Amino acid sequence: MPFKDVISPLTSSKTLSTVALLAMAMGIYSILPVLKENSRFREMGDMPSDIHAALSLVLGWLLVFRTNTAYARWWEARTLWGALVNATRNLSIKLSVLATLNSTEAEYLRKRLVDFPLALMCHLRQVPYGGDVYPKEGCPSHPPLAIANELYRWVAEHKKSRSIDGDDMRVIDAEMAKLMDVCGACERIARTPMVISYRIFARQCIVLFLFTLPWGISNDFKWWTIPITIVIAYFMLGMEIVAEHVENPFGYDEDDLDLEGICDTIARSVNDIFHQSGFEVTPP
Repeated sequence: MPFKDVISPLTSSKTLSTVALLAMAMGIYSILPVLKENSRFREMGDMPSDIHAALSLVLGWLLVFRTNTAYARWWEARTLWGALVNATRNLSIKLSVLATLNSTEAEYLRKRLVDFPLALMCHLRQVPYGGDVYPKEGCPSHPPLAIANELYRWVAEHKKSRSIDGDDMRVIDAEMAKLMDVCGACERIARTPMVISYRIFARQCIVLFLFTLPWGISNDFKWWTIPITIVIAYFMLGMEIVAEHVENPFGYDEDDLDLEGICDTIARSVNDIFHQSGFEVTPP
């Protein structure tokens, strides 16, 4: 592993640079107990270093649970968007092959399948969606639902006209239902953050530990207290801050999912499938 890959993120990563600055601040703070040990007040405020050894074990368990929970949310979100890629691909294949389509209908379906992940991305980020799939009465409050509803209306109309039979309808519905299943699961992750009491409790434990740590080890480590405090603060604060960023994976942070990239992948796949089925694809 190149050494630059260890050092360069401290300046290139916004998250890690913030952690590094906070760790340096704790290092500056640790100068106080070191100066105290070299003054006539060195007997004041001493505490056994064994206390922090015991506390670090408990705090380590707390941070591991916090980090694992945050990463589980991130990974579930990535799994859901992977399922959305598969669902749109399968749905594109089934609609382009099983249904009897003209060029206008093919373009209509292609556009809706490309728009759905974009609408879902904007919905999760709570920003306006600029697509052209709104119903005539105006912009819906839930664009992904509006797109899924239009797709179901199209399938229902063609089933009535017998251009899609019952067996084909069941095959198509199996994939179409996954669109809203993914949407609902992503909404659960986005709208249900980590329990605030647990989050506050973890932060209180970290702050209490770090602010008392230099006073407990300065008697044993003297000036080495400063770099030791910086290193411990970097890892403890880093685990908490990274966990906070990772637990909401739909935003714009560097640790969040590349939703734009996934949407581009879906668009290319859908366009290729309809193109291979003999339909002319309109460039985006």
